[in-house]
Amino acid sequence: MIGRITGTLLEKNPPQIIVEANGLGYEIDVPMSTFYGLPATGQQVRLYTHFAVREDGHFLYGFATEDERGAFRQLLKVSGIGARTALAVLSGLSVADLASAVTLQEAGRLVKIPGIGKKTAERLLLELRDKLGKALPNLPAAVAIAGGSASDARSDILNALLALGYNEREALGAMKTLPEDVAVSEGIRLALRQLSKV
Repeated sequence: MIGRITGTLLEKNPPQIIVEANGLGYEIDVPMSTFYGLPATGQQVRLYTHFAVREDGHFLYGFATEDERGAFRQLLKVSGIGARTALAVLSGLSVADLASAVTLQEAGRLVKIPGIGKKTAERLLLELRDKLGKALPNLPAAVAIAGGSASDARSDILNALLALGYNEREALGAMKTLPEDVAVSEGIRLALRQLSKV
């Protein structure tokens, strides 16, 4: 398998790029989140990759971070989701935003992505609910879905902060400081204390 590639960025034609490594030019499809962070052509680039073999060919997908690749792989496991749709999801939402949407079961954020209808969004939320966080080791604990009571408590804390009028960025920022196994009431109290300092 090709797990990572480092080479010279030769061409950028979204969503595809060409990277030359050891004399070979690799055609790689990337989500727009990765595309926007690419250096200028002629510069060195390093990407995490996912190699797929299908009946109609061999395909290489590239990602700026391991979490992006992990989210892509989890999306591919959802029935009816192919690589093109998975790339569209990651082009429309950051990995943290996707994890947050799954945690809060917000289909509305997914249906804004071209190609994602209401039924597909609901299926994604259902099938990713207990899997996405485990596949993303670098995601902040506040948005990781690690299953069990700690995850449920964090989801409740986040919902409470949102209900109190804080935006998602503020709420998640405050939750980064919370202990892993904090209870809901204590977590809300600590998060509010943190938010009052800002």
